[in-house]
Amino acid sequence: MLEIANLEVVYNDVVLVLRGLSLEVRDGQIVALLGSNGAGKTTTLRAISGLLDIHEGDITKGSVTLMGNRIDGKDPSFIVRAGVGQVLEGRRVFAELSVDENLRTGGYTIRNARKAKDSYDRVMDLFPILQQRRKATAGYLSGGEQQMLAIGRALMANPKLLILDEPSLGLAPMLVQQIRDIIVDINEQGTSVLLIEQNANMALSIADYGYIMEVGKIVMDGDPKKLLRDEDVKEFYLGLHAEGERRSFRDVKHYKRRKRWLS
Repeated sequence: MLEIANLEVVYNDVVLVLRGLSLEVRDGQIVALLGSNGAGKTTTLRAISGLLDIHEGDITKGSVTLMGNRIDGKDPSFIVRAGVGQVLEGRRVFAELSVDENLRTGGYTIRNARKAKDSYDRVMDLFPILQQRRKATAGYLSGGEQQMLAIGRALMANPKLLILDEPSLGLAPMLVQQIRDIIVDINEQGTSVLLIEQNANMALSIADYGYIMEVGKIVMDGDPKKLLRDEDVKEFYLGLHAEGERRSFRDVKHYKRRKRWLS
């Protein structure tokens, strides 16, 4: 479905952010991409979706391939039509528009009225709360409802690959569980998912494969259950140390201080 091969990205012709990044999402998979702040996760998303230009970023090496076709360097509108949907960090709903209006902006690439209605019905089935709030102004929705709206808006284009950037950010644990279950439902309906997260428990509990980024490259990848058992993953992401003992975040060492991450 998606293959990123040896990707390098530079901002402002000076700052090297991605350093030979390689990963893949196979058809029908949920793939988790984990990393701390500044690891390069959002830059990876921008490279896939064609949004590097507006942030003064350039791909200087490598490729991004969707279903066998190169999409690196293509316009964002082309990439959306090719089958990539995305939900950016922070939800980014159109606050002054209604729920219905937000959803219909997400389906602008679908010219067939029947297909547009099918996408709309699918979103309403996945998010019953949006059905109830169809006429509500998006800016007045709760954080969880806005996240559901952002995901629903991306699904209106009926993407083959859905990219989610920190969908659990700022949500209460109960809402994180709801978003987790919704991602599983979306995947079971045939949409591949690239889940970019810091919440390791949530992401790896539903992923088919996991990658961990640090300083612009992949430092570990493999079976999600194996990653969750790894001592470094448990210490950094879950705050666990020495047989389940919890430590404060400031006591947790950063990856780059631990040489075995990069070995």
